[in-house]
Amino acid sequence: MNLFVGIDVSSQKLDTCLLNSEDEVLLEVSLPNSLVGAKKIKEYIIQFDEHINYDRIIVGMEATSIYSFHPATFLAEDSDLKALEIEVAVINPKQISKFKKMFDEDKTDTVDAYRIADFLRFDRFNVSLIKEEKYMALQRLTRSRYQLVGQLAEMKQHFIENLYYKCNTLTKEVDTSIFGATMMDLLTDSITLDEIADLSLEDLVEVLQQKGKGRFSDPEKLAKSISKAIKDSYRLGDMMQDSVDVVLASYAMMIKTLKKQIKELDKAIGRLFKTIPESKSLLSIPGVGPVYAAGIIAELGQIERFENEAKVAKYAGLHWKRKQSGDFESERTNITKTGNRYLRYYLIEAANSVMRNEPVYREYYLRKYEEVPKNQHKRALVLTARKFVRMVDALLRNHQFYAPERSA
Repeated sequence: MNLFVGIDVSSQKLDTCLLNSEDEVLLEVSLPNSLVGAKKIKEYIIQFDEHINYDRIIVGMEATSIYSFHPATFLAEDSDLKALEIEVAVINPKQISKFKKMFDEDKTDTVDAYRIADFLRFDRFNVSLIKEEKYMALQRLTRSRYQLVGQLAEMKQHFIENLYYKCNTLTKEVDTSIFGATMMDLLTDSITLDEIADLSLEDLVEVLQQKGKGRFSDPEKLAKSISKAIKDSYRLGDMMQDSVDVVLASYAMMIKTLKKQIKELDKAIGRLFKTIPESKSLLSIPGVGPVYAAGIIAELGQIERFENEAKVAKYAGLHWKRKQSGDFESERTNITKTGNRYLRYYLIEAANSVMRNEPVYREYYLRKYEEVPKNQHKRALVLTARKFVRMVDALLRNHQFYAPERSA
């Protein structure tokens, strides 16, 4: 006899259903999503096990973002429950949703908890290790960095859009980054474009050298390109000019702040990443730096959570479903993209970098690139990322450093 514990998790509640192998509901209860509620579930499990002594005790809940983290971790790590050898399954919500559609019934939290327990009864789920705290801590940092980098890209785009109003030929004429500290300072300074244009070449060079602290290799060339861009650009009216200046100054401040915060996160990621032994395995791969390596490890956790590299690829969404009927076998199948989007992003970006550094991966990419007439780069890169998953899995699982593959 087995005991199945289905938990419907929300931000406030843990609706719980205890079910046995004969589809008999032993208990239905709604508890707070807190340490008090989780401890109560523990008490119920121990209480029922004392009477029956179940062969297996399986606890299941949907992977509901941040809400399932605490109850799943508590129930998996509790020493008393470990002694009972309970299994904790955090299930993909899509699996539960498809299972519920088989039944014509109301949609309530109580029913959902029962159906989760019922799903466990069919034994069509995977129980993987709960991700350890160090990986979760690293994930908080890497995901925050990912979000800040996205915000920084958005801020830069808005800055460029508004800069076009102020000086529409600047980005075309100037071959240095407009997001460097000197250019940002010059573009958002109280000095107007007309005042910059009226400066002699020598004076503008001196201004650039002062603001850039002498770091420009050819300040005279830069001064000429800036002066030409200003003279060739349209002029704004006073009201429009004032508005654009305020907007540019605001975006410049946000860009500066975001850059600073990203640097702080990089330091924190670096400190934590050094404490994780697997980091050296991924860093040994040519083209994989701390950002990609930390992102991959943070999303994977301990590699033992996955049975094999195919499970890793499926978790990342680098998976293609087979389409076959009778004698027909489809040669064109779409990528599922239903997995962890952060892990998929890091794997694809890392594969792109490895492809530029490793001849074997470059050859593989080019071979896949030539196979189709459309979407060549995207398809070849995703397939290269799938090949890259095999290497990542092997290195992490065997605790090895990278050794170059032999070219055919």
